[in-house]
Amino acid sequence: MEQEFYRGLAHRVRTIAEKADPFTRRRLLDLAKRYNAKGGSRPAHSVERPIPLPRTTPPAPIFSGPGEA
Repeated sequence: MEQEFYRGLAHRVRTIAEKADPFTRRRLLDLAKRYNAKGGSRPAHSVERPIPLPRTTPPAPIFSGPGEA
């Protein structure tokens, strides 16, 4: 029950932060993080996604041979 309370507070604070000036937004988002920690969940905006590997082209010798016809 207490976890739901803190999650609800974090959600409300984030909603308010969307309309706030940059300084206040930063402080409100920090507060929301603390509420999430008490509520036992991570904030949705901090979900980590793997960084895709950079695309590389094969070395030139692969392309320099005879082509398929």
